[in-house]
Amino acid sequence: MTELLTNTRAPGRLKTVLVPEESGKPAHGAAPVPKPDASRTTRRRLGPGRAVPFGRLIGPVLVIGLWWFASAIGYLDPRILSGPGTVLSTASDLVSSGRLQDNVLISLQRAGLGLFFGVTAGVLLAVAAGLSRTGEYLLDGPLQIKRAIPSLAMLPLLILWLGIGEQMKVTVIALGVAVNMYINTYASLTGIDSRYVELAEGLDLSRAQFVRKVVVPGSLPGFFVGLRLGVTASWLGLIVVEQINATSGIGYMMFQAQQYAQSDVIIVGLVAYGIFGFASDAAVRAVERKVLSWRRTLAG
Repeated sequence: MTELLTNTRAPGRLKTVLVPEESGKPAHGAAPVPKPDASRTTRRRLGPGRAVPFGRLIGPVLVIGLWWFASAIGYLDPRILSGPGTVLSTASDLVSSGRLQDNVLISLQRAGLGLFFGVTAGVLLAVAAGLSRTGEYLLDGPLQIKRAIPSLAMLPLLILWLGIGEQMKVTVIALGVAVNMYINTYASLTGIDSRYVELAEGLDLSRAQFVRKVVVPGSLPGFFVGLRLGVTASWLGLIVVEQINATSGIGYMMFQAQQYAQSDVIIVGLVAYGIFGFASDAAVRAVERKVLSWRRTLAG
């Protein structure tokens, strides 16, 4: 049993009195002993919570389930929007005939080439503008103007310059990707704390060492944000260019289906775009978590 020491004043002397702590009553003249607040003993969680494996699939699964239910009860007119069962049957027929695979491969090739050239150009431009005042003055202004001009708005001019072949299609995709890569990578580069630059100068690091130890780690978060947006931009650009005088690809298949009011074929193409977009974004996320495993963020 622990006890508290308190002082009481008697006539002519100071008297020490032992008061049991369990009584809960303060001694005469002593300050009350505060009790611990039970509500403060529990730690309040302010973050988003623990991540669930494959949790991002919950939303798409719910959308498909709602679509299936609405189709099953007859709420959706199959002439306007085919049900999931019909779409699956149509996809099976397209796969068995080889039509879907051929168009998918051509679309993947276009999107892949546009993504490669766009990422390469965007990163090189961001490095040139972010690490050099001369590069910033020469490049940042025109690229900011290009950001305000949608790539699709340049289609008439690009068709006039490059024709309607594959070169024009890949260029449109690459332009959309390059702008996203440049904006995010450049912002990440210019956001590096100047104290790290001063430290590198104090340590007499070479240019290559400075880039490897300061620039690359500092710019990677913005690079991956730009890459995710660039992947999305590649699919958006692909959807448009494949409906402009194309003779192959998922977009061409959907455009042909529109002529014959085949909504099931159109939905198969949309689902293919959605699957590729979701899978590519998930792949970039996985690489980002691996490369930036040293960071502790709300994303987990």
